[in-house]
Amino acid sequence: MTGQQDDFSHLDRAGRATASLARSPRLTVNIAIAGGILLAWFILGAMAIRGAEARLPGVPGDVVLRYLPQLPLPDVLDRFFGMCLTPAPLDAGGAPVLALIVMWFLMAVATMLPSAAPMIRTYCEIADTARIKGEPVAHPLVLVAGYLSTWLVASIGFAVLTLLVHAFASSARLLDPVSGLAAAAALLVAGLYQFSSLKQACLTKCRNPFSTLFSNWSAEPGGIFRLGLKQGLWCLGCCWALMLVMFAVGAMNVFWMALIGLFTLIEKQTTGSLPTRVAGAILLVWAIALLVVSA
Repeated sequence: MTGQQDDFSHLDRAGRATASLARSPRLTVNIAIAGGILLAWFILGAMAIRGAEARLPGVPGDVVLRYLPQLPLPDVLDRFFGMCLTPAPLDAGGAPVLALIVMWFLMAVATMLPSAAPMIRTYCEIADTARIKGEPVAHPLVLVAGYLSTWLVASIGFAVLTLLVHAFASSARLLDPVSGLAAAAALLVAGLYQFSSLKQACLTKCRNPFSTLFSNWSAEPGGIFRLGLKQGLWCLGCCWALMLVMFAVGAMNVFWMALIGLFTLIEKQTTGSLPTRVAGAILLVWAIALLVVSA
């Protein structure tokens, strides 16, 4: 490695400190993303175990979760779990709503951030090329921060929707699966969106991040942050409807979280529309079956 490649003077203080340890911004990003994803899954898994013990039988995966030991957790996480797992009124404010937003954001980190890895890797490759040429470049974590900011805003919307659905469905607990017309409506919207032109347009952008990154390249952190926001919007446009499925299966159903996360990863890594249309067809059949049963 040349001296020019070891020059991290273009990074901020935090970036230089991290780079001096990792010797590579790309490695720093990989460690940060992997750590964030693992932490999100750990918290969601621990919450799911707590919730399975209080739910009525019948929720997929709860039988397995009831046999798993509860992990000793800090008091702050216990309070966080309690606010998410107990009913909240429609006009709830303050800490309960904030906890609900955090929960949805953790779900986004756990299920959506892995599928953004190709986009982040592409940026790292472009940034490495610029750095080798001696050109200024923003740290890749700035791009990640912009991407996650989009999902943070979306998490606020999903939290509000959770309160509205809870009030409409009158379910016993805030994160319990909804049934009947509410569940069918969520699945119907998710299924129909899989066949929409907007879904295909957003999916195309997610599958080919190079053109967006290259055409909107900026050496300024603010520009890269906005670029992360833009890529986050494409990802949100691609996957928001799939998140509605969580209302039908239970917002804390970690097995469906993993399935949705795996599907979005496969969908963005493959070509063609077959996976998208198959998923849409399954969701529509599921929605119709619920409508028939509820009639």
